Amino acid sequence: MLTRVLAMVAGLEGLTLLVYAVVDIVVVIRAGLTGPEEVSNPVAFGMQVVIFVALGAGLQVLARGWWSCRRWVRGPFILAQLLGLVVGVPLLQSTAPLVGGVIVAITFVSLVVCLLPPVTRALLGDQAAM
Repeated sequence: MLTRVLAMVAGLEGLTLLVYAVVDIVVVIRAGLTGPEEVSNPVAFGMQVVIFVALGAGLQVLARGWWSCRRWVRGPFILAQLLGLVVGVPLLQSTAPLVGGVIVAITFVSLVVCLLPPVTRALLGDQAAM
């Protein structure tokens, strides 16, 4: 049951990143690159889109892993949640505290849930009894 919840969380996180990449592309097509030249150039924009697509696709793979109760999924999922905290905490302290608060809350709860004993038993199956 908890692994299914974690699968849904990972899936939604991944979908959010993929949608954000598409929205970014649409905004640049409509308005062009804006901001300081160091971060608003075609190479930087391309890298940003590639990073969001790669992370979003990776979270979709993790969602499938949680859904199938694969043992390998916990480590990369924890890393993804830590990256979420790296993004969420500064947002919490900036002009977007609501967005930062949501990100921090989801990542913190996800970290706690993925370390619970029932999740460990679900991932280990018969080996948990040893």
